Amino acid sequence: MSNAGKVLFAFVSLAFSLNAQTNKSATIPHLEKQGTTKQLIVDGKPFLMLAGETGNSSASDLKYLDEIWPKIVKMNLNTLLVPVYWELIEPNEGKLDFTLVDGAINGARKNNIRLVFLWFGTWKNSMSCYAPLWVKTDQARFPRARDAQGRAQEILTPFSSENLNADKRVFAELMKHIRMVDADSHTVVMVQVENEIGMIPSARDHCKEADRAFAANVPAELLQYLQKNRESLTPELRKAWGDPGFKTSGTWEEVFDKGLQTDELFMAWCFAKYANAIAEAGKKEYPLPMFVNAALIRPGYKPGQYPSAGPLPHLFDVWKSAAPAIDFLSPDLYFKNFAEWVNKYDRPGNPLFVPEASNAQSMANAFYAIGQLNAMGYSPFSIESLEHPENNQVTKAYDVLNQLTPLILANQGKGTMVGALLDSANQKAELKLGDYVFTVRQEYSWPYATRAEGEIPRFGCMIIMVSPNEYFIAGCGVIVTFQTVSSDGTIAGIGTVDEGRFVDGKWTSGLRMNGDQTHHGRHMNLPGHTFGIQKVRLYQYK
Repeated sequence: MSNAGKVLFAFVSLAFSLNAQTNKSATIPHLEKQGTTKQLIVDGKPFLMLAGETGNSSASDLKYLDEIWPKIVKMNLNTLLVPVYWELIEPNEGKLDFTLVDGAINGARKNNIRLVFLWFGTWKNSMSCYAPLWVKTDQARFPRARDAQGRAQEILTPFSSENLNADKRVFAELMKHIRMVDADSHTVVMVQVENEIGMIPSARDHCKEADRAFAANVPAELLQYLQKNRESLTPELRKAWGDPGFKTSGTWEEVFDKGLQTDELFMAWCFAKYANAIAEAGKKEYPLPMFVNAALIRPGYKPGQYPSAGPLPHLFDVWKSAAPAIDFLSPDLYFKNFAEWVNKYDRPGNPLFVPEASNAQSMANAFYAIGQLNAMGYSPFSIESLEHPENNQVTKAYDVLNQLTPLILANQGKGTMVGALLDSANQKAELKLGDYVFTVRQEYSWPYATRAEGEIPRFGCMIIMVSPNEYFIAGCGVIVTFQTVSSDGTIAGIGTVDEGRFVDGKWTSGLRMNGDQTHHGRHMNLPGHTFGIQKVRLYQYK
């Protein structure tokens, strides 16, 4: 071959190689917009995470993790959230051990389960309990946050380049390793950066570096964001900035005034910048979607009494401006007012994912989050601790949601899907969809319903429109009646109601629900003792 031919061959080979890499990169799990929301795309297709999170220590021993997989499969999960521990990956500085990571990936593959890795790095539930011992014991090199009296906390300060660089380095190595072992399989679909970041019991860090940063001017980057997004800022941030006069320069206390709220805003900016640097370092190696999660605020608590400055709803704008490498912010939900909190995370550009929820609460929460708010997934915590995996509430709920997944994914973000969540405080919801208004009532409001003793349970449903007069309604414990949106006296009639299942993506009707089952044409009912699907065909008359 001539020299010219060799050059041409080399050029063509390089072009082919680059094209192959580009195509391969395009198959990496990623987020993609559909309508008003974003979906997780895995292997080129939208993916709904019917997930669960293991206990904090469950992935620290592969023998223990191996025992969990059969339960996960029985409960109809398709995704497992698994911690990755800095102290176990790097027990000695610079010597990395990915045995636990590889074991989790291999176990997931064998059981046809996807993984979301949770990086327990600098912080876990505010504290630095998963930092390696060689970090914890060298406070001169890896300094701690301090309270107002100067006492060291069990929290590594975000104002140390040594702390940041140590975390960045190992996280980048983790993402590089995941790419090397999983880029063709896509077992790992997403990564959480740190865990429940926040300051406690002080509202802000008082180490010397933190005090210097607090006394300095508010970063121009944040002030520019505030000015650009002034009309859409969260009410709390707009008030904090507006009360002192919407200043465009000055120190933190000059721009936002003195007080705990300013301490929290300052720390939110610093935490977010730190998390963003971690995410950027990881994405340079393997750009999976990355998110952060928040421990929420108990009623009446002030900054410092809860993990302050984390990715909380009133701090959304600070986190979004400081951490563009973070794809979305998520709530960890254990409070009873589930609907109130998830709606606070339903913001433009922030797709909803519930990575951690009480496994004792009703799985109706999942139907609401997915049906009403287009959630890309739902995940009860300590999933392996649930008894009767072959027949518990998670198993039953995920069976129905798994059947509905193709229909859910096709309708997310298009305004053709709604949801209701009902309990003792909210026993009725009115939902408009298409040409009808659906009045959804808690089943116990019907005098003929079979009741269990004790507190009124949480029930709920999702409604998906498949044609102007056809709807799938799925969930448990609801009575649904129908009205037209017309004001001309047109009445909505129940044409047919069929229970059934989706089998291989196709609807298979079971019983025709009529007579007593529809209260003689008055309503449809999803009983509260289990989760199910019914197809409703409506018609109109005068």
